[in-house]
Amino acid sequence: MVQGSSSAEHGGPPPGARAQLLDTASAIMREGDVIDISLSELSLRSGLNSALVKYYFGNKAGLLKALLDRDWQAIVTSVDALLAKDGWSPEAKLRRHLWKVVDTFYEVPYLNRLTMRMVRESDDTEARRIADCYLSPIYRAYEELIGDGVRAGVFREIDPQLFYFTVTGAVDRFFSARLVLKHCFDQDTLTEELRDRYREHTIDIIMAGILAR
Repeated sequence: MVQGSSSAEHGGPPPGARAQLLDTASAIMREGDVIDISLSELSLRSGLNSALVKYYFGNKAGLLKALLDRDWQAIVTSVDALLAKDGWSPEAKLRRHLWKVVDTFYEVPYLNRLTMRMVRESDDTEARRIADCYLSPIYRAYEELIGDGVRAGVFREIDPQLFYFTVTGAVDRFFSARLVLKHCFDQDTLTEELRDRYREHTIDIIMAGILAR
């Protein structure tokens, strides 16, 4: 069997092909520290015909849009579930959220850069959809978390919008810095041990800035 020959022309795509293409695209961007892919590499790595990209997504831009949607939908669902938890203090919720943010960017370090690319290259309607579906819900979650903490007397009053940029910048900068690690610290692999250290460091720094004293 010729690699990459599975396609709709042979009785339809194999089961799970769409998810496999998305998983492979994610792995390519994660491992290469890039926000683009070549369809030939996608076909080689997935073992699927690159024609399936057109079949499922229309083109490569459609594939990247679907990947962005998949990754962001998981995040928004997780944040909504956290906000709905009963019996958790605002501090506990925020600490858990920051923990999850670091873990998410470790898994999909390309996410913020891909988001900005898709917003920049999309028309106004699509850019607004991305903002409304994925960016605004995170900002509104910060408004709720910080507001609850202020009312409970555990957080000082801070700007939720600026807090959003602080959190996003802290994780995006670190998990897209493999070249810095390589050339400055002689380390080009983001290990789980390094992730855990950075997670603890980030939570300590951010919580120290927001907790009322």
